[in-house]
Amino acid sequence: MTPSTPGSPTWVDLGTADPVDAERFYTALFGWTSDIAGDYITFLLNGRPVAGAGPLYGVGQPTAWSTYIGTDDADGVAARVAAADGKVLVPPFDVQDQGRMAAFLDPGGAPFSVWEPGTMRGAELFDVPGALTWNELNTRDLDGSMAFYQAVFGWQFRNSSMSGIPYVVAKVHETPVCGIQPMLPEEWHDDVGPHWTVYFAVPDCDAATDRALALGGAVVRPPTSLPIGRYAVLADAQGGWFAVLAGNR
Repeated sequence: MTPSTPGSPTWVDLGTADPVDAERFYTALFGWTSDIAGDYITFLLNGRPVAGAGPLYGVGQPTAWSTYIGTDDADGVAARVAAADGKVLVPPFDVQDQGRMAAFLDPGGAPFSVWEPGTMRGAELFDVPGALTWNELNTRDLDGSMAFYQAVFGWQFRNSSMSGIPYVVAKVHETPVCGIQPMLPEEWHDDVGPHWTVYFAVPDCDAATDRALALGGAVVRPPTSLPIGRYAVLADAQGGWFAVLAGNR
């Protein structure tokens, strides 16, 4: 992934009930440092931005990671989202000279955002320990989600399988950019809505899981081996879900 490719995930940030504790948790877990401007934290790995965090702005809003998909026209994306039966939660607006963003719900109810870069291009490291390595939509309507994101971002799709579970890889110009996984009833509780999951690369999935527990986090899905590597879904101390992946090299 690169931050300059429209249609690919370019940034992730955490909306959290406790930014101070989030800074404690994630810097200890991933070896990040932090750059704080106002109420927004930019997490750095080796001095380069990899993720962000900020406070919650809506009453009752849960702590959660957001996926930002890169674009060169946030206003055009907003128009296509509305035309494809999505919902514009936050219309496009300028973030000073850093870029332009907007927030949406897809037709299944999964929230996502877009980032049109200015002086801030997005994450500057991918696919190394401590950096974003994958983004995955979990949906209860696989066909509907594919149709929506194809209309909005022009994604192509390749059917795959993860341990026998149907799985779709989305591509931009034949380059894989993210995954889409159906939420099978036997795998997901009814009270868990469609959502995007962010995956951070780690050298050792089990060690990262143990470290997250020691820092006050929780295990949502325990370490599991797949053909691509070993992953776990974890929660931070405020309940924000994220995944770690130690990929096979």
